[in-house]
Amino acid sequence: MKFRDIFRHAVIVLAIIVALFPIAWMASMAFKPPLEWTSAAGTVTWLPQAPTLANFEYIFTGKSEAYGTSTVMERTAWQPVLASVLVSSVATLIATVVGSLAAYGFSRHRWGKNLPFSLIQLRMFPPLAVMIPIMIMWAYLDLIDTWWGLSLIYGIVTLPFGFWLMLTFLDEVPVELEEAAMIEGASSWGIFYKITLPLVKPAIATTALFVFILNWSDYIMALLLTRKEWITIPVFMNDLNTAQTGQLYGAKAALGLIAIVPPLILGILIQKHLVRGLTFGALKQ
Repeated sequence: MKFRDIFRHAVIVLAIIVALFPIAWMASMAFKPPLEWTSAAGTVTWLPQAPTLANFEYIFTGKSEAYGTSTVMERTAWQPVLASVLVSSVATLIATVVGSLAAYGFSRHRWGKNLPFSLIQLRMFPPLAVMIPIMIMWAYLDLIDTWWGLSLIYGIVTLPFGFWLMLTFLDEVPVELEEAAMIEGASSWGIFYKITLPLVKPAIATTALFVFILNWSDYIMALLLTRKEWITIPVFMNDLNTAQTGQLYGAKAALGLIAIVPPLILGILIQKHLVRGLTFGALKQ
C-alpha cells in the first residue's frame, strides 16, 4: 500500500473519531449515576463505573432514587418528545410537498426569474431578526404554544431549503420524457405524478431527511413560540437543571441520546434512496 493511501485512510479514521467522540461521550454520560458526573465525583471517568438507567428514569418519570427525593421535575420528557416528532414531521411534509411543487413549476416554466433568490432570503436573515414580528403575528392569530403554529413556521422557514434542493434535482430530469408523455395525451398532473415523481423519489427522500433534521434541532423558534404545552426537546433540555445540583448533565445526555433516534430511524428507512439522492445528477455530462 502506498504512503498516500495510508495517509488518506489515517485521515479518514481520524475524522471519524473526531465526529463520533461527542456521541460516544454523551452515551457514556447518559448511563452514569449522578455521583459520577457531578462535582462530587472529583475525577473524570471515561466509562460508567456503575452503569445505571437512572437518568432515563428521571426524565421520563420526573424522579429517581439516584437523584434524591428533593429533585423532582414538574414536567417529564414524554410531551416534548411527542411534540418534536409531531411538529417536525408536519413541518417536513409542508416544506417538502410545497417546495417540490414550486421547484417543479419553476424548473419547467421558469416564470418569475427572481423567485429562487426571493425564497432564499428567508434563510439569509438571522432568526432573531424576524422573530419579533412573527411573535406578534402568531399572538394575534392565537398560534402561540400550539403544534400547528410551530409546524407552520417551521414549514415556512425550511421551505426555501426544500425548494432549492428539489430544483437542483428536477433540473436533471430530461424534459424529453415529459414531452413524449404530453404527445401521448397525458395531463400536466399525470406527467408529474406518473413520470417525474418516480424519477425524483431519491431526491425527495434526501430533501425530507435534511429538512427534518433542521426542524428537529431548532431551538430559538420553539423557545419563543411555545410556553408549556408544546415545548420541544431542545427547549426541554435547556430546562434540565436544579438549584441544588445545577446542570443535570446525565439527564441531558440521556435526552440527547434519545433525540438522535428519530433522525437515525428516518435515515435507515430511506437509506436505499439516500445515496442515489445525494449523487443525483453528479454524472451529468
